Amino acid sequence: MIYSCVSHIGKIRKNNEDFCKGEIISTDSGEIGIFAIADGMGGHNKGEVASELAVENIVRFLKNNLVQNENVKINYIDDILKQAYNNVNSIIYKQAKEDEGCSGMGTTLTTVIIYKNKAYIANVGDSRCYLLQNSEFRKITRDHSLVEELVASHAITEEEAKTHPKRNVITRALGTEKLIIVDIYKNDIFKGDKILLATDGLTSFVEKEDIEKIISSDNSLEEITDSLINKANEVAGKDNVSVILIKYE
Repeated sequence: MIYSCVSHIGKIRKNNEDFCKGEIISTDSGEIGIFAIADGMGGHNKGEVASELAVENIVRFLKNNLVQNENVKINYIDDILKQAYNNVNSIIYKQAKEDEGCSGMGTTLTTVIIYKNKAYIANVGDSRCYLLQNSEFRKITRDHSLVEELVASHAITEEEAKTHPKRNVITRALGTEKLIIVDIYKNDIFKGDKILLATDGLTSFVEKEDIEKIISSDNSLEEITDSLINKANEVAGKDNVSVILIKYE
């Protein structure tokens, strides 16, 4: 597998509260890809602290716990992901409580593990995971946001959600409560499939059809991720924007 990971401050914000990272680990039984993206929130520029803490610690935890003695513990993936998210949540929550400057900080966190034709996705918040497979582009994760709940209850339409005044309000985040609930998804993947992780700096401003058109191209992953960033900044540039694009080979 190959990937490209890019984060951009945007055209208006004074600091970048997004953070993303990917690592590919070689084992005797094949490669494991670990990818994580986060969008921090909080006063005094501490959203950037929360997002970096989330990504660095989730990747570290998974590297330390997924593989033991060259054995990949994929049969325990649900438990490992839940433990990883709770560990990260505790780290951020503790710092937010103990450091007055970090009070109120939190972050989204979406993680993908790829191993042997399977993608395991974990999500808290509204940073998204998409899958491009057999020319079908679909959203895997469900946003933990106010507008998502309103759409699900048929109180508003998906079109109305795009311009709703509270479209940026999320209902679940890491670091804001002692305990966290994480959503976990599993998907079969095949050679040529592309997986996209993105913060709302992309998905809130660029139409799904435009994202699909860009990532469906035969350009290199680096060219595609640059195009996604450029498109977000061209359309709006009002938020930080981060993307990770993975191609399974």
